Amino acid sequence: MVQIVLFYKYVKIDSPQEFAVKHKEYCKQLGLLGRILVAEEGINGSVSGSKEQIETYRECMIKNPLFSGIQFKEEQGELHPFNRMVVKVKKEIVRFEQEVDLTKTGKHISPQEFLDLYNDKDVLIVDARNEYESRVGKFKNAITASTSNFRDFPAFAESLKDKKDKKIAMYCTGGIRCEKASAYLIQQGFKNVVQLDGGILNFVQQLPNTAWEGKCFVFDKRLMSAGDESSLSLCEGCGIKCDLYKDCRNKTCNKFTSLCSACDRKLAGCCCEECLNEFLASKELNIVVAS
Repeated sequence: MVQIVLFYKYVKIDSPQEFAVKHKEYCKQLGLLGRILVAEEGINGSVSGSKEQIETYRECMIKNPLFSGIQFKEEQGELHPFNRMVVKVKKEIVRFEQEVDLTKTGKHISPQEFLDLYNDKDVLIVDARNEYESRVGKFKNAITASTSNFRDFPAFAESLKDKKDKKIAMYCTGGIRCEKASAYLIQQGFKNVVQLDGGILNFVQQLPNTAWEGKCFVFDKRLMSAGDESSLSLCEGCGIKCDLYKDCRNKTCNKFTSLCSACDRKLAGCCCEECLNEFLASKELNIVVAS
């Protein structure tokens, strides 16, 4: 089994480029694989490794005053969800393209408090994730968006404008999107907005088999079940146990499917031989057109 941690923290990083170079080198020295985004507004990432490697990394981050209070969502996986260690500098650690005041976000509530509100018919449960995520799992009766990316959330929020006096309890995978989404709703005049602390990952660890239904799509392209640590599916290429879940590289398909790392490489990121052939044909056509 592989140890995997997901984490984020909104914090001012003065020199993100310099930080990214040093942080990548440290992660490589530890032997970690993963993907981390760094911006002036903070850090957002997921890394995988042995239990000892992850524990060393976690302790180092916690000891850094810059990341005081950072929370780690720790999981086990059948396979490494990453092939290498990547640390990228971005404008935002989660792309939203809206100015929001992150000092005025929705109040964080515990999983138990969220569950208590879930049973209150006067409270609206709002999913801040995208359609392909809510399609495989969500809180029953939650209001979900038909968005394909987070920067479309403001358009989704417009559909809620007649509910500004309602109490809204928001959730996302690990909490990072709710920070911005709840701040945006408050800026738009919503009166009473709270957010699930630690997101779905925290909820299903503390209160498994309660209100969550289905599976959870996470940052590192795995599908996780609620209430057990078993592998969720089999690789559609070779049939081995696989908890990875990604979209087909062939954009005319774009289907999400379970593929192990070996089959993903063999199919060049496509979901099947047919899509691989179509993808390669489109690449050849683009070369001909460009020449």
